[in-house]
Amino acid sequence: MRSDARRISFANDWWKNLNTVGRLYYSASTTLCCAHSLSEDGAAALGAQAGEARLASVFKKAGFGEFTRAKSTSFNLILEAKV
Repeated sequence: MRSDARRISFANDWWKNLNTVGRLYYSASTTLCCAHSLSEDGAAALGAQAGEARLASVFKKAGFGEFTRAKSTSFNLILEAKV
């Protein structure tokens, strides 16, 4: 499993995530995150694997002027948004 974890990418290149850990992330995201998002008014249903490009678009529409990748690891994408 450790070798799969090193290859995790994000939604902009989802096909790179077709490994053990990536499949687990997409399954959990679809089952939990998207279902919850759809229960909210005006939900985008992005899920946990939305990817940096799509999230940047959402934050820009929400009025944030600055959006950057603060850090990324094999498992996490940490983004920073400022007004």
